[in-house]
Amino acid sequence: MLVSAKEMLNKARDGHYAVGQFNINNLEWTKAILLTAQELNSPVILGVSEGAGKYMCGFKTVVGMVKGMIECLGITVPVALHLDHGTFEGAKACINAGFSSIMFDGSHYPIEENIAKTTALVNTCDVLGISLEAEVGSIGGEEDGVIGRGECADPDECKMVADLGVTMLAAGIGNIHGKYPENWEGLSFDTLEAIKTKTGDMPLVLHGGTGIPDDMIKKAISLGVAKINVNTECQWAFQEATRAYIEAGKDLQGKGFDPRKLLAPGYEAIKAKVKEKMELFGSVGKA
Repeated sequence: MLVSAKEMLNKARDGHYAVGQFNINNLEWTKAILLTAQELNSPVILGVSEGAGKYMCGFKTVVGMVKGMIECLGITVPVALHLDHGTFEGAKACINAGFSSIMFDGSHYPIEENIAKTTALVNTCDVLGISLEAEVGSIGGEEDGVIGRGECADPDECKMVADLGVTMLAAGIGNIHGKYPENWEGLSFDTLEAIKTKTGDMPLVLHGGTGIPDDMIKKAISLGVAKINVNTECQWAFQEATRAYIEAGKDLQGKGFDPRKLLAPGYEAIKAKVKEKMELFGSVGKA
């Protein structure tokens, strides 16, 4: 069954490790992530952007696929199905579809509007037992058409949003989505420490986990980050493995490619990447 991310993130915060959120885009990605989590006895969060939800035929289809896999694969570790960078309307749609966790990204609104919309969702999620992630300070890069410049969040604004009763808080600390430029200045740990001081026990979220050096990841976890999002590295791994298989000319036999064989190398690459990240985050054996 699907669970709220609240308990797993509170345990991660107290245990000084982080739970990985890995975005899903199809059956192969979902199966690879779930089986790796089960093999490593690690809690896991499956992230779904609104664009990926549309690609997979809608949020209800995603819920049905994930629940079916959990049952048929015998998955017993905690699994949260989480909307990633959702709009207000997208958040409501995912709640109705049966997601167990929601991110409302109101970071591009004035803080007053961000607070108002987040408050409305807090009330709904509390009643339904769904975890809720909010964001303050835009995350750099592009995610489903939403572009951010890697701002550092205002710690006072972070406290205002945290005090609304959200489950977790994503705060910009110089992190970006996608590939980090060569002149990237790194994470602002001064900002992270100030946010932690203001928000207390609130589990913090680090977006843009791809490309952040391991030592920065570990330091961020030591300062209260309990959830780390990884997507781009999985995309690269899947793409490279699939391309290598095609370029090798395997499985042609005059009949074209068997899709099950074509996607198998990418599936294995996703499993390897998820294992690498779970070990780095310290979530192995923590289910």
